[in-house]
Amino acid sequence: MKAEKIRKCFIYAFLILGAVIMLFPFYWMISSSFKTAAEYNSFPPTWFPSDWLNLDNFTRAFEKRNFFVYFINSVIVTFLSVSLTGIVTILGAFGFSRLRFPGRSAIFGMLLAFMMVPFEMLVITNYQTVTRMQMVNSLRVLIIPFISSIFYTYILKNFFDTVSDSLYYSARIDGASNWKYLWRVMVPIAKPSLVTIMLLNAISSWNSFMWPTLVITSNKYRTVQLGLFTFMSEAGSDTKLQLAASTVSILPMIILFLFARRYIVNGVARGGLKG
Repeated sequence: MKAEKIRKCFIYAFLILGAVIMLFPFYWMISSSFKTAAEYNSFPPTWFPSDWLNLDNFTRAFEKRNFFVYFINSVIVTFLSVSLTGIVTILGAFGFSRLRFPGRSAIFGMLLAFMMVPFEMLVITNYQTVTRMQMVNSLRVLIIPFISSIFYTYILKNFFDTVSDSLYYSARIDGASNWKYLWRVMVPIAKPSLVTIMLLNAISSWNSFMWPTLVITSNKYRTVQLGLFTFMSEAGSDTKLQLAASTVSILPMIILFLFARRYIVNGVARGGLKG
């Protein structure tokens, strides 16, 4: 019994240490964004700012690099991307789960095989495509190429597969069309998986950096992540302002994850299992 308690103490101590190591960079970033220049440059460093309500760094960050525009652009891109991807994913998952058409399994298998192709291998082709369509340097170039996802479709299809076929046939006998059955029955039932997909897609869209770097050249259409990059390269070496801008960029995703983290775990677990 005593050995078991000692083992648990070591496990908890290890987990706590790991949590501290992971959270400390975030704490240092957030606390430093409230510090004055003297506090930030002091040695030994100060662990806490003298005034947690000091917003001077945030004000200067927004004024110096027009960071508010970048923030709004990220909100627009994330919202539209999540909405459109959700609709396309629902329709695709329902088609592969419930509709019977020739080659359904083979087509879905090929789509799953494409998941093994890294995005970096498709960048040149995608860039050539959006250039021919004259979409470069606009917000739509950050949205339209990513409104479909094989991974999200896979998660939702597996969830749809767990719904009994008898429910589908009963709805069809009662006169419900596939369209009505999808939106009146399947979508409400699949809420956990849908919330998971939307959350993962929101995080992915918000944190996207490589693709915006290639297709956005105008300040008008920069997103938060691009804004951070240009801030570091163009706004001088004032690290306090960089940390303040970084704090603003991560807070929405942290808040979103804290409020909905259980949906991510439950949705992925339920979507990845059949039966």
